[in-house]
Amino acid sequence: MTYTVMLAIDKRDGTYLYRQVIDLVAGDIGSGLLKPGDRLPSLRKMSQAVGVSVPTVRQAYIELERQRRVESRPQSGFYVRHRPTNEIVRPARSINGKPVALNCRPLMERVYDGINHPNLVPLGIANPCMAKPAAKALHRAMKRVMSRAEERSLNYASTLGEPALRRQIAYHYLDTTGSQVEPDHICITNGGQEALLLALTAVASPGDVIAVETPTYHGLLELIDSLGMLAVEVETCPEEGVTLSDLKRTLEEHAVRVCMFSTTLGNPLGVTMREDDRRELVGILDDFDTVLIEDDVYGDLRFDGHRPVPAQFLGSKARIITCGSFSKTAAPGYRIGWIVSDQYIDKIARLKRAFSCSSGLLQQLTLADFLASGDYSRHLKALRPVLQRNAERMGALVAQHFPRETRTSKPVGGSVLWLELPKSVSAEQLFDDAVAAGISIAPGQIFSPCSCYENFVRLSYGHPWGDQTEDAIRWLGRRVKELAEQ
Repeated sequence: MTYTVMLAIDKRDGTYLYRQVIDLVAGDIGSGLLKPGDRLPSLRKMSQAVGVSVPTVRQAYIELERQRRVESRPQSGFYVRHRPTNEIVRPARSINGKPVALNCRPLMERVYDGINHPNLVPLGIANPCMAKPAAKALHRAMKRVMSRAEERSLNYASTLGEPALRRQIAYHYLDTTGSQVEPDHICITNGGQEALLLALTAVASPGDVIAVETPTYHGLLELIDSLGMLAVEVETCPEEGVTLSDLKRTLEEHAVRVCMFSTTLGNPLGVTMREDDRRELVGILDDFDTVLIEDDVYGDLRFDGHRPVPAQFLGSKARIITCGSFSKTAAPGYRIGWIVSDQYIDKIARLKRAFSCSSGLLQQLTLADFLASGDYSRHLKALRPVLQRNAERMGALVAQHFPRETRTSKPVGGSVLWLELPKSVSAEQLFDDAVAAGISIAPGQIFSPCSCYENFVRLSYGHPWGDQTEDAIRWLGRRVKELAEQ
Protein backbone atom coordinates (compact mmCIF):
# COMPACT_ATOMS: atom_id res chain seq x y z
CA MET A 1 0.00 0.00 0.00
CA THR A 2 1.13 3.57 -0.74
CA TYR A 3 0.15 5.75 2.22
CA THR A 4 -0.71 9.38 1.43
CA VAL A 5 -0.64 11.93 4.25
CA MET A 6 -3.97 13.73 4.12
CA LEU A 7 -3.38 16.48 6.69
CA ALA A 8 -0.69 19.02 7.44
CA ILE A 9 0.62 20.14 10.81
CA ASP A 10 -0.81 23.35 12.32
CA LYS A 11 2.21 25.24 13.64
CA ARG A 12 -0.07 27.82 15.31
CA ASP A 13 -1.44 25.11 17.57
CA GLY A 14 0.13 25.07 21.01
CA THR A 15 0.69 21.32 20.84
CA TYR A 16 4.27 20.16 20.26
CA LEU A 17 4.85 19.43 16.59
CA TYR A 18 6.04 15.87 17.20
CA ARG A 19 2.84 15.22 19.19
CA GLN A 20 0.79 16.38 16.20
CA VAL A 21 2.67 13.92 13.98
CA ILE A 22 1.94 11.17 16.52
CA ASP A 23 -1.76 12.08 16.57
CA LEU A 24 -1.86 12.17 12.77
CA VAL A 25 -0.35 8.71 12.36
CA ALA A 26 -2.27 7.21 15.30
CA GLY A 27 -5.53 8.56 13.90
CA ASP A 28 -4.89 6.98 10.52
CA ILE A 29 -4.06 3.67 12.24
CA GLY A 30 -7.26 3.88 14.26
CA SER A 31 -9.40 4.67 11.21
CA GLY A 32 -7.91 1.83 9.19
CA LEU A 33 -6.27 4.10 6.62
CA LEU A 34 -2.99 2.63 7.87
CA LYS A 35 -3.27 -1.13 8.31
CA PRO A 36 -1.05 -3.64 10.12
CA GLY A 37 2.05 -4.28 8.04
CA ASP A 38 1.85 -0.97 6.13
CA ARG A 39 5.08 1.02 5.85
CA LEU A 40 5.10 4.60 7.10
CA PRO A 41 6.59 7.27 4.84
CA SER A 42 10.33 7.74 5.28
CA LEU A 43 11.46 10.44 7.68
CA ARG A 44 12.23 12.78 4.79
CA LYS A 45 8.97 12.15 2.94
CA MET A 46 6.87 12.65 6.07
CA SER A 47 8.86 15.79 6.87
CA GLN A 48 8.10 17.23 3.44
CA ALA A 49 4.44 16.15 3.55
CA VAL A 50 3.55 17.78 6.87
CA GLY A 51 6.06 20.64 6.86
CA VAL A 52 8.18 19.82 9.92
CA SER A 53 11.84 18.90 10.36
CA VAL A 54 13.24 15.39 9.98
CA PRO A 55 14.29 15.27 13.68
CA THR A 56 10.69 16.09 14.65
CA VAL A 57 9.36 13.19 12.57
CA ARG A 58 12.04 10.89 14.00
CA GLN A 59 11.00 11.85 17.55
CA ALA A 60 7.36 11.09 16.69
CA TYR A 61 8.18 7.73 15.14
CA ILE A 62 10.32 6.72 18.12
CA GLU A 63 7.45 7.58 20.46
CA LEU A 64 4.99 5.62 18.32
CA GLU A 65 7.40 2.68 18.53
CA ARG A 66 7.57 3.04 22.30
CA GLN A 67 3.76 2.93 22.35
CA ARG A 68 4.01 -0.28 20.29
CA ARG A 69 1.88 1.19 17.51
CA VAL A 70 4.71 0.86 14.99
CA GLU A 71 7.99 -1.03 14.79
CA SER A 72 11.30 -0.24 13.12
CA ARG A 73 12.94 -2.77 10.84
CA PRO A 74 16.67 -2.50 10.03
CA GLN A 75 17.37 -0.86 6.69
CA SER A 76 13.65 -0.88 5.87
CA GLY A 77 11.82 1.77 7.89
CA PHE A 78 8.85 1.94 10.27
CA TYR A 79 5.80 -0.32 9.95
CA VAL A 80 2.38 -0.47 11.60
CA ARG A 81 2.37 -3.24 14.19
CA HIS A 82 -0.24 -5.97 14.40
CA ARG A 83 -1.75 -5.73 17.87
CA PRO A 84 -3.25 -9.21 18.25
CA THR A 85 -6.26 -9.93 20.42
CA ASN A 86 -6.11 -13.68 19.81
CA GLU A 87 -4.22 -16.01 22.09
CA ILE A 88 -1.59 -18.25 20.53
CA VAL A 89 -2.66 -21.77 19.65
CA ARG A 90 -2.16 -24.30 22.43
CA PRO A 91 0.81 -26.70 22.16
CA ALA A 92 -0.10 -29.30 19.58
CA ARG A 93 -0.37 -32.62 21.39
CA SER A 94 -0.56 -36.02 19.73
CA ILE A 95 -3.91 -37.60 20.53
CA ASN A 96 -2.83 -41.11 19.57
CA GLY A 97 0.91 -41.38 20.20
CA LYS A 98 1.14 -44.69 18.34
CA PRO A 99 2.44 -45.45 14.84
CA VAL A 100 -0.46 -45.31 12.38
CA ALA A 101 -1.20 -45.35 8.67
CA LEU A 102 -2.66 -42.25 7.06
CA ASN A 103 -6.45 -42.23 7.39
CA CYS A 104 -7.38 -38.89 5.84
CA ARG A 105 -6.54 -39.60 2.19
CA PRO A 106 -10.08 -38.97 0.82
CA LEU A 107 -10.15 -35.53 2.44
CA MET A 108 -6.62 -34.86 1.21
CA GLU A 109 -7.71 -35.63 -2.36
CA ARG A 110 -10.57 -33.13 -2.04
CA VAL A 111 -8.19 -30.51 -0.69
CA TYR A 112 -5.81 -30.96 -3.63
CA ASP A 113 -8.75 -30.55 -6.00
CA GLY A 114 -9.57 -27.26 -4.28
CA ILE A 115 -5.97 -26.06 -4.26
CA ASN A 116 -5.63 -26.62 -7.99
CA HIS A 117 -8.94 -25.02 -8.95
CA PRO A 118 -8.07 -21.81 -10.86
CA ASN A 119 -11.13 -19.80 -9.80
CA LEU A 120 -10.79 -20.15 -6.03
CA VAL A 121 -9.15 -17.57 -3.75
CA PRO A 122 -5.95 -19.52 -2.96
CA LEU A 123 -5.83 -19.49 0.84
CA GLY A 124 -5.22 -23.25 0.85
CA ILE A 125 -1.85 -23.43 -0.92
CA ALA A 126 1.52 -22.49 0.60
CA ASN A 127 3.18 -20.63 -2.28
CA PRO A 128 5.19 -17.83 -0.65
CA CYS A 129 7.29 -16.69 -3.59
CA MET A 130 4.14 -15.71 -5.48
CA ALA A 131 3.58 -12.88 -2.97
CA LYS A 132 6.32 -11.07 -4.91
CA PRO A 133 7.27 -13.14 -7.96
CA ALA A 134 10.80 -13.07 -9.36
CA ALA A 135 9.53 -13.57 -12.91
CA LYS A 136 11.46 -10.73 -14.57
CA ALA A 137 14.80 -11.58 -12.96
CA LEU A 138 14.38 -15.27 -13.79
CA HIS A 139 13.44 -14.41 -17.37
CA ARG A 140 16.62 -12.34 -17.71
CA ALA A 141 18.66 -15.20 -16.28
CA MET A 142 17.11 -17.69 -18.72
CA LYS A 143 17.82 -15.38 -21.66
CA ARG A 144 21.46 -15.17 -20.61
CA VAL A 145 21.64 -18.95 -20.30
CA MET A 146 20.02 -19.52 -23.69
CA SER A 147 22.42 -17.10 -25.37
CA ARG A 148 25.44 -18.86 -23.85
CA ALA A 149 24.46 -22.52 -23.60
CA GLU A 150 22.23 -22.76 -26.70
CA GLU A 151 21.87 -26.47 -27.59
CA ARG A 152 23.47 -27.70 -24.35
CA SER A 153 20.64 -26.19 -22.31
CA LEU A 154 18.21 -28.52 -24.07
CA ASN A 155 20.13 -31.68 -23.20
CA TYR A 156 19.97 -34.06 -20.23
CA ALA A 157 21.64 -33.06 -16.99
CA SER A 158 23.82 -35.46 -15.03
CA THR A 159 22.13 -37.56 -12.37
CA LEU A 160 23.53 -35.54 -9.45
CA GLY A 161 22.70 -32.33 -11.27
CA GLU A 162 24.42 -29.41 -12.98
CA PRO A 163 27.76 -28.74 -11.22
CA ALA A 164 27.29 -24.95 -11.48
CA LEU A 165 24.01 -25.11 -9.55
CA ARG A 166 25.42 -27.45 -6.91
CA ARG A 167 28.30 -25.03 -6.37
CA GLN A 168 25.93 -22.09 -6.04
CA ILE A 169 23.83 -23.97 -3.47
CA ALA A 170 27.00 -24.75 -1.53
CA TYR A 171 28.01 -21.06 -1.69
CA HIS A 172 24.55 -20.05 -0.49
CA TYR A 173 24.82 -22.26 2.60
CA LEU A 174 28.26 -20.79 3.29
CA ASP A 175 27.09 -17.19 2.85
CA THR A 176 23.90 -17.52 4.91
CA THR A 177 24.85 -20.01 7.64
CA GLY A 178 28.64 -20.29 7.54
CA SER A 179 28.27 -24.01 6.84
CA GLN A 180 30.71 -25.87 4.59
CA VAL A 181 28.98 -28.07 2.01
CA GLU A 182 30.73 -30.16 -0.61
CA PRO A 183 29.05 -29.77 -4.03
CA ASP A 184 29.61 -33.51 -4.59
CA HIS A 185 27.37 -34.15 -1.57
CA ILE A 186 24.44 -32.38 -3.28
CA CYS A 187 21.91 -34.08 -5.57
CA ILE A 188 19.49 -31.95 -7.60
CA THR A 189 15.88 -33.22 -7.55
CA ASN A 190 12.51 -32.55 -9.13
CA GLY A 191 11.29 -30.24 -6.39
CA GLY A 192 11.31 -30.69 -2.63
CA GLN A 193 8.86 -33.59 -2.72
CA GLU A 194 11.23 -35.78 -4.76
CA ALA A 195 14.03 -34.77 -2.41
CA LEU A 196 12.00 -36.10 0.53
CA LEU A 197 11.07 -39.23 -1.46
CA LEU A 198 14.69 -40.05 -2.34
CA ALA A 199 15.91 -39.33 1.18
CA LEU A 200 13.27 -41.49 2.84
CA THR A 201 13.64 -44.34 0.36
CA ALA A 202 17.41 -44.33 0.91
CA VAL A 203 17.18 -44.88 4.67
CA ALA A 204 13.86 -46.63 5.40
CA SER A 205 11.75 -49.56 4.21
CA PRO A 206 8.03 -50.46 4.16
CA GLY A 207 6.76 -51.06 7.68
CA ASP A 208 9.28 -48.72 9.31
CA VAL A 209 8.12 -46.11 11.82
CA ILE A 210 8.71 -42.47 10.92
CA ALA A 211 8.44 -39.76 13.60
CA VAL A 212 6.89 -36.45 12.52
CA GLU A 213 6.01 -33.15 14.12
CA THR A 214 2.35 -32.57 14.87
CA PRO A 215 0.89 -30.83 12.99
CA THR A 216 3.15 -31.47 10.00
CA TYR A 217 3.24 -30.92 6.24
CA HIS A 218 0.51 -33.05 4.65
CA GLY A 219 2.64 -33.96 1.61
CA LEU A 220 5.13 -35.60 3.92
CA LEU A 221 2.37 -37.74 5.46
CA GLU A 222 1.13 -38.80 2.04
CA LEU A 223 4.69 -39.77 1.09
CA ILE A 224 5.18 -41.89 4.23
CA ASP A 225 1.89 -43.67 3.63
CA SER A 226 2.57 -44.24 -0.08
CA LEU A 227 5.84 -46.00 0.81
CA GLY A 228 4.04 -48.38 3.17
CA MET A 229 5.47 -46.82 6.33
CA LEU A 230 3.81 -45.71 9.55
CA ALA A 231 3.87 -42.26 11.14
CA VAL A 232 4.06 -41.44 14.84
CA GLU A 233 3.46 -37.89 16.03
CA VAL A 234 5.80 -36.02 18.36
CA GLU A 235 4.42 -33.17 20.46
CA THR A 236 5.28 -29.80 18.95
CA CYS A 237 5.13 -26.37 20.58
CA PRO A 238 3.91 -23.49 18.37
CA GLU A 239 6.64 -21.26 19.82
CA GLU A 240 9.57 -23.65 20.36
CA GLY A 241 9.16 -26.52 17.89
CA VAL A 242 9.64 -30.22 18.64
CA THR A 243 9.21 -31.01 22.35
CA LEU A 244 12.44 -32.85 23.13
CA SER A 245 11.09 -34.66 26.19
CA ASP A 246 8.26 -36.11 24.10
CA LEU A 247 10.73 -37.04 21.38
CA LYS A 248 12.80 -39.03 23.90
CA ARG A 249 9.67 -40.80 25.12
CA THR A 250 8.67 -41.65 21.55
CA LEU A 251 12.12 -43.02 20.72
CA GLU A 252 12.11 -45.13 23.89
CA GLU A 253 8.64 -46.59 23.24
CA HIS A 254 8.82 -47.19 19.48
CA ALA A 255 11.42 -48.47 17.04
CA VAL A 256 11.62 -45.20 15.13
CA ARG A 257 13.77 -45.53 12.03
CA VAL A 258 13.67 -41.91 10.84
CA CYS A 259 12.58 -38.50 12.13
CA MET A 260 11.29 -36.07 9.51
CA PHE A 261 11.33 -32.57 11.02
CA SER A 262 11.50 -28.94 9.89
CA THR A 263 13.62 -27.35 12.62
CA THR A 264 14.64 -24.23 10.68
CA LEU A 265 11.12 -23.08 9.79
CA GLY A 266 8.13 -25.37 10.01
CA ASN A 267 4.86 -25.76 8.14
CA PRO A 268 2.12 -25.13 9.27
CA LEU A 269 3.22 -23.58 12.60
CA GLY A 270 5.88 -21.23 11.18
CA VAL A 271 8.18 -21.91 14.14
CA THR A 272 11.98 -22.11 14.36
CA MET A 273 13.61 -24.28 17.02
CA ARG A 274 16.26 -22.49 19.07
CA GLU A 275 19.78 -23.40 18.02
CA ASP A 276 20.58 -24.91 21.43
CA ASP A 277 17.50 -27.12 21.10
CA ARG A 278 18.52 -28.16 17.60
CA ARG A 279 21.94 -29.15 18.91
CA GLU A 280 20.30 -31.16 21.68
CA LEU A 281 18.02 -32.77 19.09
CA VAL A 282 21.06 -33.92 17.10
CA GLY A 283 22.57 -35.42 20.26
CA ILE A 284 19.37 -37.29 21.11
CA LEU A 285 19.15 -38.80 17.64
CA ASP A 286 22.80 -39.81 17.79
CA ASP A 287 22.13 -41.59 21.10
CA PHE A 288 19.25 -43.56 19.57
CA ASP A 289 21.02 -44.13 16.23
CA THR A 290 18.08 -42.53 14.43
CA VAL A 291 18.25 -40.82 11.04
CA LEU A 292 17.02 -37.23 10.67
CA ILE A 293 15.61 -35.96 7.38
CA GLU A 294 15.41 -32.18 7.65
CA ASP A 295 12.75 -30.53 5.47
CA ASP A 296 14.45 -27.16 4.99
CA VAL A 297 12.42 -25.66 2.15
CA TYR A 298 11.39 -22.57 4.18
CA GLY A 299 14.73 -21.82 5.86
CA ASP A 300 15.41 -18.73 3.71
CA LEU A 301 12.06 -17.14 4.58
CA ARG A 302 12.38 -16.00 8.19
CA PHE A 303 10.99 -12.49 8.39
CA ASP A 304 14.06 -11.13 10.18
CA GLY A 305 16.41 -12.40 7.46
CA HIS A 306 18.32 -14.60 9.92
CA ARG A 307 18.92 -17.91 8.19
CA PRO A 308 18.78 -20.75 10.79
CA VAL A 309 21.54 -23.34 10.49
CA PRO A 310 20.15 -26.73 9.42
CA ALA A 311 20.63 -29.48 11.99
CA GLN A 312 23.07 -31.28 9.69
CA PHE A 313 25.66 -28.59 10.35
CA LEU A 314 25.26 -28.55 14.13
CA GLY A 315 26.62 -32.02 14.84
CA SER A 316 27.36 -35.35 13.20
CA LYS A 317 26.55 -35.19 9.49
CA ALA A 318 26.53 -38.95 8.94
CA ARG A 319 22.93 -39.62 10.05
CA ILE A 320 21.32 -36.39 8.81
CA ILE A 321 19.96 -35.56 5.36
CA THR A 322 18.90 -32.03 4.41
CA CYS A 323 16.22 -31.43 1.76
CA GLY A 324 15.75 -28.03 0.15
CA SER A 325 13.89 -26.50 -2.78
CA PHE A 326 13.49 -23.36 -4.85
CA SER A 327 9.74 -24.02 -5.12
CA LYS A 328 8.88 -21.91 -2.07
CA THR A 329 11.48 -19.21 -2.53
CA ALA A 330 11.85 -18.62 -6.28
CA ALA A 331 10.01 -20.70 -8.90
CA PRO A 332 7.57 -23.53 -8.09
CA GLY A 333 7.08 -24.24 -11.78
CA TYR A 334 10.79 -24.97 -12.27
CA ARG A 335 10.49 -28.05 -10.01
CA ILE A 336 14.06 -27.85 -8.73
CA GLY A 337 15.02 -29.06 -5.25
CA TRP A 338 18.09 -30.68 -3.73
CA ILE A 339 19.44 -33.08 -1.13
CA VAL A 340 22.56 -32.59 0.98
CA SER A 341 24.03 -35.82 2.36
CA ASP A 342 27.43 -37.29 3.07
CA GLN A 343 26.93 -40.93 3.96
CA TYR A 344 23.91 -41.59 1.71
CA ILE A 345 24.73 -39.57 -1.42
CA ASP A 346 25.76 -42.59 -3.55
CA LYS A 347 22.53 -44.46 -2.75
CA ILE A 348 20.50 -41.33 -3.35
CA ALA A 349 22.16 -40.91 -6.77
CA ARG A 350 21.26 -44.50 -7.70
CA LEU A 351 17.65 -43.95 -6.67
CA LYS A 352 17.52 -40.66 -8.55
CA ARG A 353 18.79 -42.38 -11.70
CA ALA A 354 16.19 -45.14 -11.32
CA PHE A 355 13.23 -42.85 -10.53
CA SER A 356 13.70 -39.88 -12.86
CA CYS A 357 17.17 -40.02 -14.43
CA SER A 358 17.82 -36.28 -13.97
CA SER A 359 16.16 -32.90 -13.50
CA GLY A 360 15.65 -30.23 -16.16
CA LEU A 361 18.98 -28.76 -17.26
CA LEU A 362 17.61 -25.43 -18.53
CA GLN A 363 15.97 -24.73 -15.18
CA GLN A 364 19.16 -25.71 -13.33
CA LEU A 365 21.34 -23.45 -15.49
CA THR A 366 18.87 -20.59 -15.05
CA LEU A 367 18.81 -20.93 -11.26
CA ALA A 368 22.61 -21.20 -11.15
CA ASP A 369 22.81 -17.88 -12.98
CA PHE A 370 20.06 -16.44 -10.76
CA LEU A 371 22.11 -17.23 -7.65
CA ALA A 372 25.50 -16.25 -9.08
CA SER A 373 24.24 -12.84 -10.23
CA GLY A 374 23.01 -11.96 -6.72
CA ASP A 375 19.42 -11.75 -7.96
CA TYR A 376 18.31 -14.56 -5.65
CA SER A 377 19.60 -12.79 -2.54
CA ARG A 378 17.99 -9.52 -3.67
CA HIS A 379 14.74 -11.35 -4.35
CA LEU A 380 14.68 -12.87 -0.86
CA LYS A 381 15.43 -9.49 0.70
CA ALA A 382 12.42 -8.02 -1.11
CA LEU A 383 10.13 -11.03 -0.53
CA ARG A 384 10.50 -11.39 3.25
CA PRO A 385 8.98 -8.01 4.24
CA VAL A 386 6.06 -8.60 1.87
CA LEU A 387 5.34 -11.93 3.57
CA GLN A 388 5.67 -10.32 6.99
CA ARG A 389 3.19 -7.58 6.08
CA ASN A 390 0.79 -10.16 4.69
CA ALA A 391 1.07 -12.19 7.90
CA GLU A 392 0.30 -9.13 10.00
CA ARG A 393 -2.66 -8.17 7.82
CA MET A 394 -4.11 -11.67 7.96
CA GLY A 395 -3.60 -11.90 11.72
CA ALA A 396 -5.35 -8.57 12.22
CA LEU A 397 -8.31 -9.56 10.03
CA VAL A 398 -8.68 -12.90 11.83
CA ALA A 399 -8.65 -11.10 15.18
CA GLN A 400 -11.31 -8.71 13.91
CA HIS A 401 -13.71 -11.08 12.15
CA PHE A 402 -13.35 -14.56 13.71
CA PRO A 403 -14.88 -15.57 17.07
CA ARG A 404 -13.04 -14.23 20.10
CA GLU A 405 -11.98 -17.71 21.24
CA THR A 406 -10.09 -18.32 17.97
CA ARG A 407 -6.37 -18.88 18.56
CA THR A 408 -3.65 -18.29 15.97
CA SER A 409 -0.02 -19.21 15.44
CA LYS A 410 2.59 -16.44 15.48
CA PRO A 411 4.81 -17.38 12.53
CA VAL A 412 8.37 -16.06 12.42
CA GLY A 413 8.51 -16.66 8.68
CA GLY A 414 7.02 -18.59 5.79
CA SER A 415 3.56 -18.05 4.33
CA VAL A 416 0.87 -19.71 6.47
CA LEU A 417 -1.21 -19.02 9.57
CA TRP A 418 -2.45 -21.95 11.71
CA LEU A 419 -5.85 -21.31 13.34
CA GLU A 420 -7.52 -23.10 16.23
CA LEU A 421 -11.26 -22.51 15.88
CA PRO A 422 -13.95 -22.96 18.54
CA LYS A 423 -14.26 -26.66 19.41
CA SER A 424 -17.73 -26.99 17.92
CA VAL A 425 -16.56 -25.89 14.46
CA SER A 426 -15.78 -28.63 11.93
CA ALA A 427 -12.83 -27.70 9.73
CA GLU A 428 -14.05 -30.15 7.09
CA GLN A 429 -17.47 -28.48 7.00
CA LEU A 430 -15.80 -25.08 6.76
CA PHE A 431 -13.65 -26.38 3.90
CA ASP A 432 -16.70 -27.58 1.94
CA ASP A 433 -18.56 -24.31 2.55
CA ALA A 434 -15.52 -22.26 1.58
CA VAL A 435 -15.02 -24.11 -1.72
CA ALA A 436 -18.69 -23.52 -2.54
CA ALA A 437 -18.09 -19.82 -1.86
CA GLY A 438 -15.02 -19.71 -4.10
CA ILE A 439 -12.31 -19.96 -1.43
CA SER A 440 -9.75 -22.72 -0.86
CA ILE A 441 -8.45 -23.46 2.64
CA ALA A 442 -6.59 -26.39 4.20
CA PRO A 443 -8.52 -28.23 6.97
CA GLY A 444 -6.44 -29.30 9.96
CA GLN A 445 -7.11 -33.05 9.67
CA ILE A 446 -4.73 -33.44 6.73
CA PHE A 447 -1.81 -32.30 8.89
CA SER A 448 -2.07 -35.35 11.15
CA PRO A 449 -1.85 -39.06 10.25
CA CYS A 450 -4.71 -39.84 12.61
CA SER A 451 -6.88 -36.90 11.44
CA CYS A 452 -6.46 -34.80 14.56
CA TYR A 453 -7.12 -31.05 14.47
CA GLU A 454 -10.77 -31.32 13.53
CA ASN A 455 -11.31 -27.66 14.50
CA PHE A 456 -8.09 -26.28 12.98
CA VAL A 457 -7.39 -24.75 9.57
CA ARG A 458 -4.33 -23.43 7.74
CA LEU A 459 -4.61 -20.19 5.78
CA SER A 460 -1.98 -18.99 3.34
CA TYR A 461 -0.89 -15.37 2.92
CA GLY A 462 1.70 -16.30 0.26
CA HIS A 463 0.11 -14.48 -2.65
CA PRO A 464 -0.40 -10.87 -3.77
CA TRP A 465 -2.55 -9.12 -1.18
CA GLY A 466 -5.74 -7.42 -2.26
CA ASP A 467 -9.44 -6.86 -1.64
CA GLN A 468 -10.23 -10.41 -2.79
CA THR A 469 -8.07 -11.85 -0.01
CA GLU A 470 -9.53 -9.56 2.63
CA ASP A 471 -13.11 -10.31 1.52
CA ALA A 472 -12.35 -14.04 1.71
CA ILE A 473 -11.06 -13.77 5.28
CA ARG A 474 -14.13 -11.76 6.31
CA TRP A 475 -16.40 -14.39 4.76
CA LEU A 476 -14.56 -17.17 6.59
CA GLY A 477 -14.89 -15.29 9.87
CA ARG A 478 -18.64 -14.89 9.41
CA ARG A 479 -19.05 -18.56 8.49
CA VAL A 480 -17.00 -19.73 11.50
CA LYS A 481 -19.25 -17.65 13.78
CA GLU A 482 -22.34 -19.24 12.21
CA LEU A 483 -20.94 -22.76 12.62
CA ALA A 484 -19.95 -22.03 16.23
CA GLU A 485 -23.52 -20.99 17.05
CA GLN A 486 -25.18 -24.07 15.55
